[in-house]
Amino acid sequence: MSRVLARVSEGVAASAERTFEVLTDWDRHGEWMPFTTARGGHEVGATLEGRTGAGPIGFLDTMIITEWRDGRRVAVRHTGRLVRGEAWFETTPLPEGGCVVVWAEHLDLPLGPLGRVGWVVIGPIARAFMRLGLRRLGRLAA
Repeated sequence: MSRVLARVSEGVAASAERTFEVLTDWDRHGEWMPFTTARGGHEVGATLEGRTGAGPIGFLDTMIITEWRDGRRVAVRHTGRLVRGEAWFETTPLPEGGCVVVWAEHLDLPLGPLGRVGWVVIGPIARAFMRLGLRRLGRLAA
């Protein structure tokens, strides 16, 4: 199995606490992350379910929250059939105001070498959607 890391960051005008509040309001996830909805809990051990797709085409991404530092960091373990691995969001306050949000996905690719080759194409697309999501999150939080 191959592991890959997709990591993006974005400066946000809102405080780290406010950004984290919007980020972890799972019912609002679809407002900032393209093609994705989510629902779930807010503590270590709680489950999350995300659905990514358009119309009838998509997949369910199940997760368990493995870390929760209110206002600063949430980490999950992906437990679904398609998406496996770990992910986290961090909000770090900036001295001049606002914050930086980091989103990282440390994923186990399926299909061995074929999955690794596929990541060459899918990886840049995934990171582009992650960046777009963080920009939209920043606007919502502000």
